[in-house]
Amino acid sequence: MIKKLFLFTMLLVLLMPGAAVAQTPGAVQVLESSVQTDFPASISFHVSARSNVSITDIRLHYQVEHMSIAEVTSEAYVEFVPGPQVTAQWDWDMRRTGGLPPGSRVTYWWTVTDAAGATRATNKQVFDFEDTRYEWRHLSQGMITLFWYRGDSAFAGELMSATQQALARIEDYAGARPQQQIRIYIYGSSNDLRGSMIFPQEWTGGVAFTRYSAIAIGIAPGDLTWGKRAIAHELTHQVIHQITFSPYGNLPVWLDEGLAMYGEGDLDDAFVSILYQAISGGNLLSLRSISSPFSAYADKSALAYAESYSIVKYLADNYGNDRIFTLLETYREGRSYDKALVEVYGMDMDALNKRWQDHLRSLVSSSPST
Repeated sequence: MIKKLFLFTMLLVLLMPGAAVAQTPGAVQVLESSVQTDFPASISFHVSARSNVSITDIRLHYQVEHMSIAEVTSEAYVEFVPGPQVTAQWDWDMRRTGGLPPGSRVTYWWTVTDAAGATRATNKQVFDFEDTRYEWRHLSQGMITLFWYRGDSAFAGELMSATQQALARIEDYAGARPQQQIRIYIYGSSNDLRGSMIFPQEWTGGVAFTRYSAIAIGIAPGDLTWGKRAIAHELTHQVIHQITFSPYGNLPVWLDEGLAMYGEGDLDDAFVSILYQAISGGNLLSLRSISSPFSAYADKSALAYAESYSIVKYLADNYGNDRIFTLLETYREGRSYDKALVEVYGMDMDALNKRWQDHLRSLVSSSPST
């Protein structure tokens, strides 16, 4: 009788309105997750969550879509005041880490842990880090999508035509074609372009974000002649980097920049003059010295660009286009600068340097034109 009375009393307590019912500890819920962007400076991630016990740990995980040997996930520890219901924020300050090109795709998710050890991971969310300061239009053809906001459709059409011609030229002389879709952002001026970058150089007019398959160039509608050459230059960088991407290292700079200069077409008269003066004055830079980043001094940098074009043209004219593609493949496989040249052309950089410079001097001795 006593046992039955005890069970009946407990049942009444459980069914009484307002009676305290024990809650399961560790029931983590993520209430809200959102993102705010301020291109190009920052991305702010927001989250709110609750649990039956104090929330003690919040972490943000994110990935940026780009060419990579292995999948990389970044993790940010979020500072907040622990409690059963919390709101937290983490700011990605691009001024500290370096910026991203427009249109970069970011995937992120949260893990939230409470004092009972329960963890909740949110589903992955994806957004594009867009430059929303302008009303972009777009035009697509094949592997290229061109974005622009200043100028009419005919302006964009001319740039797309120049882009397709540049692709055909790259395939012709280097045997290379795009491996991934390429986004080209045409800013209305160089100033607008620099406004889209973190700490840009004052002279920046175009840039290829090779790991992100993106290009950004400042081209005013009245500057089409220069713009077409700039597109060819940056597009060459992009395509060449796509086909040579590997864990072993980069191309020698003279080859990377030389191919891009060659992709523009004939060497600009200003560079021809610079090259001719260096040959006449005995001031040519060695091939080995321009295998690493070019000088910060404008005159030496300009000469390095002119020489890079000249070396690539020398290789194409004297050994054929097929060997250029073979050289690129050889570098992708991890050969050193010298070993790749020996394997493809039978000479290292010093030997190539001598043959090329002798060739230039013979041209100058017979004609002022290079």
